[in-house]
Amino acid sequence: MEQKQVQIEFSGRTITIATGVMAKQASGATVVSCGDTMVLVTAVATKTAKEGQDFFPLTVNYQEKAYAGGKIPGGFFKREGRPSDNETLTCRLIDRPIRPLFPENFLNDTQIMATVISADRDNDPGILSMIGASAALEVSDIPFQGPIAGVKVGRVDGQFVANPTAEQLEKSDIEIVVAASRDAVIMVEGSSAEVPEEVMLDAIFFGHAAVQPIIAAQTELRKMAGVSKRDCPAPVVDEALKARVKELAYAGMKEAVRIKSKVERHDRIDAITDEALATLATEYEGREKEIKGFLGDFEYELVREHIIKDGERIDGRDTRTIRPITTQVGLLPRVHGSALFTRGETQALVAATLGTSIDEQRIDSLYGETKKRFLLHYNFPPFSVGETSFRLAPGRREIGHGMLAERALERVVPKHEDFPYTIRIVSDILESNGSSSMATVCGGSMSMMDAGIPIKAPVAGIAMGLIKEGNDVAILSDILGDEDHLGDMDFKVAGTTTGVTALQMDIKITGVSKEIMQKALAQAREGRIHILGKMAETIATPRPDLSAYAPRITTIWVKTDKIRDVIGSGGKNVRGITEATGVTIDIEDTGRINIASTDKAACDKAIKMIRDLTAEAEEGKLYMGTVKKVMEFGAFVEIFPGTDGLVHISELDKERVKNVTDVLKEGDKVLVKCIGIDKQGKIKLSRKEALGATLPEE
Repeated sequence: MEQKQVQIEFSGRTITIATGVMAKQASGATVVSCGDTMVLVTAVATKTAKEGQDFFPLTVNYQEKAYAGGKIPGGFFKREGRPSDNETLTCRLIDRPIRPLFPENFLNDTQIMATVISADRDNDPGILSMIGASAALEVSDIPFQGPIAGVKVGRVDGQFVANPTAEQLEKSDIEIVVAASRDAVIMVEGSSAEVPEEVMLDAIFFGHAAVQPIIAAQTELRKMAGVSKRDCPAPVVDEALKARVKELAYAGMKEAVRIKSKVERHDRIDAITDEALATLATEYEGREKEIKGFLGDFEYELVREHIIKDGERIDGRDTRTIRPITTQVGLLPRVHGSALFTRGETQALVAATLGTSIDEQRIDSLYGETKKRFLLHYNFPPFSVGETSFRLAPGRREIGHGMLAERALERVVPKHEDFPYTIRIVSDILESNGSSSMATVCGGSMSMMDAGIPIKAPVAGIAMGLIKEGNDVAILSDILGDEDHLGDMDFKVAGTTTGVTALQMDIKITGVSKEIMQKALAQAREGRIHILGKMAETIATPRPDLSAYAPRITTIWVKTDKIRDVIGSGGKNVRGITEATGVTIDIEDTGRINIASTDKAACDKAIKMIRDLTAEAEEGKLYMGTVKKVMEFGAFVEIFPGTDGLVHISELDKERVKNVTDVLKEGDKVLVKCIGIDKQGKIKLSRKEALGATLPEE
């Protein structure tokens, strides 16, 4: 098969999508390139579904090869290991927009693999992988209701930019990823610097318009490839069995979905399911999955109908009401900052910890090593939903939810120059029934204020839902887990009273208009302001002082050419200071030195030691020095560690001195005065002019 390719001029750059050369045994394969960044994306689906399979087993893998950036992997094994957080998050960005676009009855094992094979610093391989995944499916025989494309949207100097460069992103107040089809926005994720809702809406639809040429190019490539899609016949519905299940369970299900308590509601639905299965066991032996499927359909219909027609939700609320909120801070006595945030049946215990530069996360990426000073880790233990499981490392969901909350809060964290701490937030979800990630945002904001971290403003988050039946639309504030599962949209928005700091949106249907999204954003703001008010009843602003258990960081500055004096040969000086005082010292290339300790006296001692190492002699100033060496013509006196000057024999005393040793010996302490510094920096000292003087008190 010869190579076929399409090219798109996109935001001043050329994107090329090619197929037919690499990975030809895959169901579909494309190479997407822009600048010097290239990704290989493959799509493979088995020919048949597994016997009895009742779910769609789609897996998406994204891997950054170290060679793509001209690097050899670190570590003992010198090969790529488990996925980094960035690789995991990119997997989710690829997965979420394509998953809803497979036919409901297509249950074959399907795998998308995106591999970064070349990388520059200006073109995001994650965005190219999103495009490549859709294109690989388009040129394959796998049934797929695409194409889709992704784009990163920034805003620089008030102007939206598609796929901004790294340099542009540093100046941008928006960084969102938009995935869209020809007709609709499917997914949005990203953050912004307290940007108003109407600007975020414009950014989203700017992204939708921007990807249209890429979508058209994929359609053209599919025609060039000439691959026919495999048949995917619609499932045959046994109407007689459906009617029988409805006769047995519909009325009970209608009552069950109106039970307000999640546990009681699920228990009742389980009981109805068990009763139906037991009644039909003989008549319809081996048809349990079909029966459960019909019961799930009834639950879906009844919940949505009740919301659309009656305006009443599962737990009895109307569409705008937020569940009851209770908050508490300072509940963990030895933790730097802590908060317990409870909203309805969702509860997050969140802790904030302050550290020094030693605690920064060092990330080895394609582009070299970077450091991260604000971390948020989200944990979702199985007991939070009344389940058991064998838990190992955090899964993709936990990493994704944690990153959403991290983006939301990072926008209000003080700059490193003003607050030189490493900050770690940990959210442990204790109960979950609807948007634990947004509870994490609220609890994280409160825990930082409890720790005394001077955040710019409190941040709250809310999850919005949508039920759309024809022209009937209901936008739901603060959705439950079941409303997320049975609804058409999951739209999480976090921000301050000023504007949005992060959002994440997944749409399960096509045809969500800009007007609907505008209403959802406005309703989300209304809910967010309400939640911020509830948080403020407990804590409204950061505490004036840091926690007594948090390290105190004092910042001093030295001249850059004195940094080596502080460090010393092989780190001897700085190591000596830390051993003598117990402080932590962070030295930056700019000459900024951060000294951290919970002991003020130790911190002061370390500062004096550093000042002594970097001090410079001043003409006319007195110094108490130590005689280091005696010569016939005078004595060398150390006035600072590593800095000495010469006291000439003529400057030893007011009377004539015959031998230097008559006045000074090695190791003597002597008060001297600086009487000059020559062009070579040599210091001239005088004992004679210091006689009778005393050092001023510091």
